[in-house]
Amino acid sequence: MRIAGVIHDSIVDGPGLRYVVFTQGCELHCEGCHNPETQDIDGGLEKTVGEIVADMRGNPLTDGLTLSGGEPFLQAEECAKLASAARESGLNVWVYSGYTFEELIVRAESVQAVRDLLNFTDVLVDGPFVLAGRTLSLRWRGSRNQRMIDVPESIAAGQAVEIA
Repeated sequence: MRIAGVIHDSIVDGPGLRYVVFTQGCELHCEGCHNPETQDIDGGLEKTVGEIVADMRGNPLTDGLTLSGGEPFLQAEECAKLASAARESGLNVWVYSGYTFEELIVRAESVQAVRDLLNFTDVLVDGPFVLAGRTLSLRWRGSRNQRMIDVPESIAAGQAVEIA
């Protein structure tokens, strides 16, 4: 798996104490991207999913796993394995994606790994970062167009269910 890095104890990438994996590679290149160093698909470093899981499980105080980027859905198979391991450890899973929930649902129809990652995700913060909509007032989001989606409820409802 190609990653830009990890944070062992974030309190800004979802609720509680979070283990954050910054995936490497993004095709969207949003103007004003918060993590432009993660865009190069060949950048970062390689780690096995097993190495990351062992590191993630090293802190018993961790509440959840956050997958950010770059774009986690470019490495959906590996991210789904991480999310599955997090769930097995009793952690909740948040994923930040530049793609919308609706776009990911369409991709999930033909790409099993995308479907798997969505099925292991509790909350999806979706949509590209839009510099014109940049805000510091929305919790866990960088621009006004981004939504916090309750993924299990959304899958059951057949449409995006936003978290207030």
